[in-house]
Amino acid sequence: MAEAPPPPSEDDRAPLAAQAPVAPQPPAASADRAASADQVAPPAEQVAPPGGNEPAAPSEEDVLDALSNVIDPELGLDFVELGLIYGVEMSGGDVHVTFTLTTPACPIGPHVTEQIEEFVAEVEGVRNVTTEMVFTPPWSPERMSEDAKFALGF
Repeated sequence: MAEAPPPPSEDDRAPLAAQAPVAPQPPAASADRAASADQVAPPAEQVAPPGGNEPAAPSEEDVLDALSNVIDPELGLDFVELGLIYGVEMSGGDVHVTFTLTTPACPIGPHVTEQIEEFVAEVEGVRNVTTEMVFTPPWSPERMSEDAKFALGF
C-alpha cells in the first residue's frame, strides 16, 4: 500500500480567493504565431471573413468615396462630381479605375494618376490599383453632377 503524501503545511495553503481557476488555453496555430496575453483582437471590420485570411473585397461605394478626394486644382471640385471617373472595375481586391481629363491638353494627368492610386489603395481590402486615362468619349459638362453644374454656373 502506497503511503499518502503529507498534508500541506500552513505556509503552503493559499487563501481561497487567491486560488482562481485557470481556463485551459487552446494550442497556438504555430510556433511563429503563439498568442500572448497582451495581444488585442482587431476591430470587427478588420477581422478576416470566415474561411480566408484576406479582408473582404472593397465596395464600389468605398472606392468612389476615396476617389472623391481627387480634386481638379483648376475647378476645385472632385473628379467624381465632375464626371471624370468613367468606370471602376473590381475583382476581389484588385481595382481598375478608368478616368479622363477635361481636355487632352490638361497637364495634370500624371498627378491625377498618382492621387487615384494613393487614395484607392487606402480603402480596406484593396490589394492592387491600376488606372487608365482615356479621351474617348470626350468629357463634356453634361457628365457633371447637378451639384457640380450649380457650383460652376451651368
